[in-house]
Amino acid sequence: MTEPARLIKKYPNRRLYDTKTSAYITLADVKELVLRFEDFKVVDAKSGEDLTRSILLQIILEEESGGMPLFSSELLAQIIRYYGNAMQGMLGKYLETNIKAFADVQAKLQEQSRSLYGEANQVQAQTDLWAQFLNFQGPAMQSMMSAYVDQSKKMFQQMQDQLQSQTRNMFTGFQFPGAQPDDRKGE
Repeated sequence: MTEPARLIKKYPNRRLYDTKTSAYITLADVKELVLRFEDFKVVDAKSGEDLTRSILLQIILEEESGGMPLFSSELLAQIIRYYGNAMQGMLGKYLETNIKAFADVQAKLQEQSRSLYGEANQVQAQTDLWAQFLNFQGPAMQSMMSAYVDQSKKMFQQMQDQLQSQTRNMFTGFQFPGAQPDDRKGE
């Protein structure tokens, strides 16, 4: 049986209370839980509302504010444009799937570095293997992603054209504003 998720309560004074350790913790402590792959849930102490996503977003914001940001301004703007868009759900699933694939590749590289170099030299070996992977696979991945995006655009355009055609065929007797009269009526 799996252990239930660690419960962290957020109080109105913005403090976080870890019910497992019976102590107040910081966002840095929550980040450590994430890095250790510990299952946890953050809830509002009064309402019981799940605040886990909100806390994770706060951690991301702190990370983005310091040092080297992971997301460019253009990428963030593109993500914002998808909110409320019909493709919002698809983008979320796409990002989740690709980040999982990226993490899987990284885990395999770590496993290979352990078997090749042992634990003592793992960090340097992992860095070397990752750099080699990016040097060789980076251009191939960019090409593959570009082809994927182009194919997705074409498929979406074909789907849109097909829907328009089906709509016109379904409503042939109606006049649509801006539509050209059908030349076949005189045949």
